Amino acid sequence: MADVNQGNRPLSPHLSVYRLQITMITSITHRITGVGLVLGAVLVVWWLLAASTGPAYFAIADSVLNSWIGKLILIGSLWALCYHLLNGIRHLFWDIGTGFENATALKTGVGVLVGSVILTFLTIFAL
Repeated sequence: MADVNQGNRPLSPHLSVYRLQITMITSITHRITGVGLVLGAVLVVWWLLAASTGPAYFAIADSVLNSWIGKLILIGSLWALCYHLLNGIRHLFWDIGTGFENATALKTGVGVLVGSVILTFLTIFAL
């Protein structure tokens, strides 16, 4: 039979109890960037479909992507891609069982965050 006396049981810890750690930040950011990559991909697919539809519709889609908000979304998607790539490489090392020490996890977490920004700027300036 189910425990009907649920009011006396302790509640699980809330986020306010935990101290924010780099592994928490990178995990949450990884999930958010995954969703952002999907939204950025939808925007690029819309632009490609507009190109195949006709010049009038392509002009609309192209003006949206070339506006400041469109460029901001594309740069954000590029950063999300770079972050996802670097964090995925970090997870590959975790899958083989290395990098779990606190100092190593901190260094690789910061490295992923900083490296994704650097890789994004290098890609923008290369294009």
